[in-house]
Amino acid sequence: MQTIHLLAVGSVPNGMLDRLAAGLARTLRVSCRVEKTVLDAAFAADIERGQYYSTAIIARLFSANPPAGHVLLGVTTLDLYVPILTFVYGEAQVSGPCAVVSGHRLREEFYGLPADATKLDARLLIEALHEIGHTQGLRHCQDWSCAMASSHSIELLDLKQAGYCAECAARMEGRS
Repeated sequence: MQTIHLLAVGSVPNGMLDRLAAGLARTLRVSCRVEKTVLDAAFAADIERGQYYSTAIIARLFSANPPAGHVLLGVTTLDLYVPILTFVYGEAQVSGPCAVVSGHRLREEFYGLPADATKLDARLLIEALHEIGHTQGLRHCQDWSCAMASSHSIELLDLKQAGYCAECAARMEGRS
């Protein structure tokens, strides 16, 4: 992976992309670039669900034809879903160049708690590492502290570290 390009999908709070890019660059030791354009996700809206179809967003990102060896990561605060699940924190093309992550359900406020920007940034980094791992061919890991562990609840996501277990890290290194 040569570069990770971060692209806002809809309105994203000031600084969110820059903080995520810095965290990804520090963790993965790869160049991260925040794109200036914003993807309007209206095309992916499901009015009845009040959510946005993440697979459609990834398809639109893919249509931008990211260069070989680069990852295009959409970052949003919109609530994402796939038809078979109530929600997703993110989605990725396995061994493909595109992924999307959402901070919507990563916010403490979603659970009726006071805002915690530090916790949001940490959760978003873990979810971004998870989806980027998928773009590099990684599958779900059985180690619950690994960023590649499956998480269908915020409690499970909070068990993860902002990094990969030794086995997943070795697989990532092998893809570089």
